[in-house]
Amino acid sequence: MLYRPSIHIFHGYPFLFGDEIMGHKSSTCAILADRHTALSEGVRGLLETTFQTVYTVADTQSLKEGVLRLSPALIVLDLSLEGGDFPRLLNEIRELSPESQVLVLSMHDQATVARTALTCGAQSVVLKRCIGSDFLTAVSAILRGEKYVSPGFGLSATGN
Repeated sequence: MLYRPSIHIFHGYPFLFGDEIMGHKSSTCAILADRHTALSEGVRGLLETTFQTVYTVADTQSLKEGVLRLSPALIVLDLSLEGGDFPRLLNEIRELSPESQVLVLSMHDQATVARTALTCGAQSVVLKRCIGSDFLTAVSAILRGEKYVSPGFGLSATGN
């Protein structure tokens, strides 16, 4: 029998929910929150090598709804999704699903960006320009219970 997720629309964006996991915690799913379609498709493909189901959202409201309903194992979050108040968004997500792990994607390579993400509860921070070399390494680290920071930030995984 083929697994066919159903499509729901939240705030104008399509959002996929599999019927058998909607409203249930799933350690085999991930949510990818990024507005950039081309990048999202590539990252989604990488996530599908590890997770049974990958849901994609393009706005903060859909992200919050998805996190609340699914409690995914991993949330991949574009730093620019919120448009300025990233620490607040990350704190809200951590409150909605404290057991979910968070990997932040950033195009900014300043050490303060990575420190802020780690301080607010992210387990990993990956530079967008390094997705090809760092992303799956970061996901593997998260699944082992470790932190990961792209070397381009010039920090260790502890934020120092």
